[in-house]
Amino acid sequence: MTAPAPSPSMLDVVVHSGPADWWVILAGLGPLAVLIAALLAFYINWRTLKQRTSADKTALDQKREADAQALRQKTEADSRAEWWRRTQWALDRALDADEGTKALGLATLEVLARSELARDEELELFDIAWKSVAGDENGDDAGRDVDAEHEVPFLDADGNIGENGTTDADKTREVGP
Repeated sequence: MTAPAPSPSMLDVVVHSGPADWWVILAGLGPLAVLIAALLAFYINWRTLKQRTSADKTALDQKREADAQALRQKTEADSRAEWWRRTQWALDRALDADEGTKALGLATLEVLARSELARDEELELFDIAWKSVAGDENGDDAGRDVDAEHEVPFLDADGNIGENGTTDADKTREVGP
C-alpha cells in the first residue's frame, strides 16, 4: 500500500513594504524604454527619408533644366549648321555665270540674311559678297557702267521681310567708313 499524501500546508507569504530596489524599478521601465527607442528610430528615419526625397527632387529638377538647356543648345547648333549649309549653297549660286542662277543665289542670300540665325559678322560678309557679285567692290556706283540686262533683280522692294515684320534694315548694316 501506498502511504497517504500529506495534506497541503499553509504557505506563509511575506510582503516587504519598504522601498523597492533600483533594479526592480528599472526592470519595470524596460518596455517603456523600448517604445521610446522605437519612436526615436521612426522619427530619425522619417526625417532622413524626407531629406533624401527633397534632395532627389532638387537633383531631378536640376537635371531636367540641364537637359533642356543642352537640347536648346543642340537645336540652335543644328539650326546654325543647316543655315550655314544653305548659305554655302546660295553663295555658290550667286557666283554662277548664269544670270538666273545668280539671281536665285542672291535672293536666297537676302532671305538668309533676315534670319535670326545670321550673326553680325556673317551679315558683314554678305555685304562684301553682295558688292563683289554685283561688281561694286568699293561701295560706290560712280564710274561704273551698269547694263540693265545684267542687273540683279531686287526682291521685296518695299523692305518687308516676312511674317515677323523685320526688314533688311533691322538685320544689316553698311561695311566700311
